[in-house]
Amino acid sequence: MVVETPAFKKAVEDSRKLKAIPTDDDLLQIYGLYKVGTGADIASAEQPGMFDMKGKAKMRAWKKVVEEDKLSPQDAQKKYVDKVEHLKSVHGYEG
Repeated sequence: MVVETPAFKKAVEDSRKLKAIPTDDDLLQIYGLYKVGTGADIASAEQPGMFDMKGKAKMRAWKKVVEEDKLSPQDAQKKYVDKVEHLKSVHGYEG
């Protein structure tokens, strides 16, 4: 079980309070970082259906963090916090 840092938990809450919706690429990046940061196991995840393009994009984003970036859950949490802080500065924040 992965221990979520207080900064990570706050960033998760803050990501829901952005004034504007981030780009699809930004959303996919924070999705992948979140999944790794929470310790979710990609190997046991349900695969998206053939026509589930959104699900496939999310799975690719998660797989990228796992296989290409090779981030530990702790590193993924830090990158998630940094990304949300960046998005707050770009899109504004209602907090």
